[in-house]
Amino acid sequence: MIVAVAATAHVAIPTLQWLLDSPHTLLKVITTPDSKTGRGKVLTPSPVAQWAQTHGIALFKPDTEEQMQEAFTGADLVIAIAYGRILKKSILQIPIHGFLNLHFSLLPAYRGAAPVQRAIGNGETITGISIFAIDENLDTGPIYSQKRYEIPKAASSDQVLDDLSHLGATAFEEVFKMIEESVAPIIQSSLGVSNAPKITKEEARINWSQESVKILNLIRAYTSSPGAWTSFRGSSIKITSADFSELTEAFSPGALHLYQKRVFIGTKDLPIEILRVIPSGKQEMSVKDWINGARINEGEVFE
Repeated sequence: MIVAVAATAHVAIPTLQWLLDSPHTLLKVITTPDSKTGRGKVLTPSPVAQWAQTHGIALFKPDTEEQMQEAFTGADLVIAIAYGRILKKSILQIPIHGFLNLHFSLLPAYRGAAPVQRAIGNGETITGISIFAIDENLDTGPIYSQKRYEIPKAASSDQVLDDLSHLGATAFEEVFKMIEESVAPIIQSSLGVSNAPKITKEEARINWSQESVKILNLIRAYTSSPGAWTSFRGSSIKITSADFSELTEAFSPGALHLYQKRVFIGTKDLPIEILRVIPSGKQEMSVKDWINGARINEGEVFE
């Protein structure tokens, strides 16, 4: 089968590699135009664009409707994975076998842009992947394959997405065989529908008045995008790793307690221990390095 892939984020790379090593033809890669990143706002190609260039695969970065029509012509089938663009009906009708999407939830649960973040934030222990035929609505198309995945207790969304991207890549062989044998996908259930919209920056601000388990789930969920953050000494600081603590004494939500180069933060119930942070304008570091550099004082507060 002649296949094109529409993708932007690194989670598409395991599927791209599977296609490259498979009997199928990876005709082209379609991605979004280069974006400005970093403090210098330098135009940077997407992770998928970089992969395509490294492997000598034809690369398209359409921006207009006409460019989109051209980019999606020539393939029997298009796989879309975290592409970041809405695909109109006129585009969806171009390939003979339509479009497939690799989605990182067990649909119809967690339809939308942030299924893994929402699942972890809600304390889910099971998620998975779904490969479905794209229709004109958001993540509602009929399903070819689903695979379950048990979320590790301390895993961040980065870790879970990496695992799911590899799990999804292995499922495409089964799906391609179904398409070649004209096996119809299964219509999604109307039960258990939930939505997973993109996480906003303000939503990722930590509310220290919540229970410790909820805060820890949200830190895991928002690492690394958009990053769980709080305010300290008038600047934002991201918390990228934290855990339950052995302390049984409760103290005020957001209050810092120092003990043997360790930092504990009060919540609604029991304190949690902060392990790694990203201070404003700096790289990620251990709490010990942060304490030494910032000269943290007992009783200071995260807000």
